[in-house]
Amino acid sequence: MMDTSKLIKAYCLKTKEKNVPMHDAVISKTSRGGYIAKGNDGKGNKMSAILSETNALKAIADGAAKKDF
Repeated sequence: MMDTSKLIKAYCLKTKEKNVPMHDAVISKTSRGGYIAKGNDGKGNKMSAILSETNALKAIADGAAKKDF
């Protein structure tokens, strides 16, 4: 099992679980300049989360997410 402490944690709409680690996260910029992470919960359910700039850049630096902007 990989270290999930650095992964982005988000709410899974399908399972109604909070703080679910996001796998294969890709961070992109929104049209208004914010940051959004899109990924899955490891079980095939899609997830997304709005992030602050510091959290978004930290996740990219930690290797928890890919950059898409």
